[in-house]
Amino acid sequence: MSGLELVDVRKSYGSTPVLDGVSLSVGPREFIAFLGPSGSGKSTLLRLIAGLEVPDSGAISLDGRRIEHLPPGERGVAMVFQHYALYPHMTVRENLAFGLHNAGTARDEIAARIDQAAAVLEIDALLERKPGQLSGGQRQRVAIGRAIVKQPRLFLLDEPLSNLDAALRNRTRVELAQLRRRVEAGVIMVTHDQAEAMTLADRIVVINERRIQQVGAPLEVYARPANAFVAGFVGSPAIALLPATVTGSGVHAQVRLAGGAEVQTRVPCAVLPPEREVRLGLRPENVRVVAPGSGTCDAETILVERLGDRTLIYAQLAGGEELTAIDEGTSALRIGDRVGLAIDGGSAHIFGGDGTGYHAEHPA
Repeated sequence: MSGLELVDVRKSYGSTPVLDGVSLSVGPREFIAFLGPSGSGKSTLLRLIAGLEVPDSGAISLDGRRIEHLPPGERGVAMVFQHYALYPHMTVRENLAFGLHNAGTARDEIAARIDQAAAVLEIDALLERKPGQLSGGQRQRVAIGRAIVKQPRLFLLDEPLSNLDAALRNRTRVELAQLRRRVEAGVIMVTHDQAEAMTLADRIVVINERRIQQVGAPLEVYARPANAFVAGFVGSPAIALLPATVTGSGVHAQVRLAGGAEVQTRVPCAVLPPEREVRLGLRPENVRVVAPGSGTCDAETILVERLGDRTLIYAQLAGGEELTAIDEGTSALRIGDRVGLAIDGGSAHIFGGDGTGYHAEHPA
């Protein structure tokens, strides 16, 4: 099979399990983002693919060839590290050429590959400088260039933007998006930044507690999270997960919040577990600020975040639960104000006691 294939990959450090039965297929030119919190196992999984770690069990194949026991240089992959790992005493050109020299690549071929990579990354004018003379963004591009000259079948990026400031991170994100169109290889990027994953990836692999929680296109993961963890991790501000009781018995579930407010969802009753106590998932775009007494329920404003085009209102319900709503950019609300909240139940999610997500038939 073309591309990368992982089958039941497991890894422990002593008695501490790090990855527990991970299976995944990656297409030959697909951009995949491993997304998850610190300690979830995403970087270990990348290192297993790169050959920097050996799995305890399971299979890793690239383009139909088993690679889990091959040394890194024989796998056909190239890794870009979080901290660049450039040789400070070498020029950019020498850094780009170093691995190729060690591999015995012909001198003319090395020069041609460096020229091509420098043109793609727009670092032609930097080739005779040393890393200490470069900005963080330039050093990151050199690190990516060192991977490109190897002409790998798979690029592995370990938190490639985490050391950059916000403005440079946005610029480099654009460069990565453009770069993946110019190279004939797949890309796997480890990140804890959901904006990077949502922007760059064809598919997101959400990892937590040693396992893959969900694999899907960015909007699919956002709109139909597999479980409460995925729902809470993907999306900013975070989704509100409110204790609720299923009260209706029609085609679609109706739930009652702790304070008594009723919300009609479009989640089919037929798919729900038999339990009546659930959690209602509401993203900020599902809740609008209205006049007190005219919405689904009232709440107290506990924080106002003004973003210019819109205002985020962090509100507390009568039962103490908190959720985020959206108001106009010109909102005059202040902390302590009473507000009404109009909840769009048609876009709401329901999560069972085990965290499994249940979603609307026709999400808005």
